[in-house]
Amino acid sequence: MKDIVIGILASMFFAVTFILNRSMDLAGGSWIWSSSLRFFFMLPFLFLIVLYRKNVKQLFTEMRSNPYQWILWSLIGFVLFYAPLTFAAAYGPGWLVAGSWQFTIVAGILLSPLFFQTQQSDAGPLRTRNKVQIKALAISLLIFLGVVIIQIQQVSQVSLASVAFGTFPVIIAAFAYPLGNRKMMEICKGNLDTFQRVLGMTIASMPFWFLLSIYGIVTVGPPSSDQITQTFIVAVSSGVIATTLFFIATDNVNGDQQKLAAVEATQSTQVLFVIIGEVIFLSAAYPNGTSIIGLCIIVIGMILYSFSTSRRSN
Repeated sequence: MKDIVIGILASMFFAVTFILNRSMDLAGGSWIWSSSLRFFFMLPFLFLIVLYRKNVKQLFTEMRSNPYQWILWSLIGFVLFYAPLTFAAAYGPGWLVAGSWQFTIVAGILLSPLFFQTQQSDAGPLRTRNKVQIKALAISLLIFLGVVIIQIQQVSQVSLASVAFGTFPVIIAAFAYPLGNRKMMEICKGNLDTFQRVLGMTIASMPFWFLLSIYGIVTVGPPSSDQITQTFIVAVSSGVIATTLFFIATDNVNGDQQKLAAVEATQSTQVLFVIIGEVIFLSAAYPNGTSIIGLCIIVIGMILYSFSTSRRSN
């Protein structure tokens, strides 16, 4: 239950991403700077935290032992996660991007067979492939249904192109984020804490953000001062606080696929925070009766997850 609360708290800070990315796009800012600047701003914050905890040397030792894996899974977990999200914000409103992003609660469960668990047997350690948790998948689909119902209120107000470009890149991100996160947990084998792992993935992804920023200078020019300020807020709120909270929660339940699915499902609450934020800051329409039904379904799904994981712990 504690990890689910941490996941919901992370979702609240994650919601800032969708609101401000949309705000920057409406003000004429490029998705290129919305994505790359976030990680440039994250780097010094994370480095100072790890330096204060005297864990920098250990991190670099781990990264040197497996550099190609760090680069590969950081590319997938950070670049292929965040670049598509900011790209989608240029074509669809925040609620559409945040709603589409909730597919990650299903994607995380579908990715389970790509990972193994090590169990002790009479013949020694035995590696077994994880199976898709049918119960967890059913609850996740229920939550995703609630998200879809919320979207119905708004879909008629946007074009087909906005729906396509605001949805399909997010589906890529929905698979990339849990895949990169889980693979890095597998590679680290518990040797690094959450702050070290997030800093390591940020460092490993830097070459890609530098290349993207060079492309941005050539194609759209430098970012405006407003975009720099808003991206800084996103970096602190979503990149540092939310990512760290979420990784702490997933680290705590690493190895238990149903609990991991429950923590990943807490991201469904992002759409609630995004709707509230867009109503307050971007003058979006209030949810109607249909959206309220969707919200209730999401809450029911999260209660089922909480009850299920609590019963298993007991």
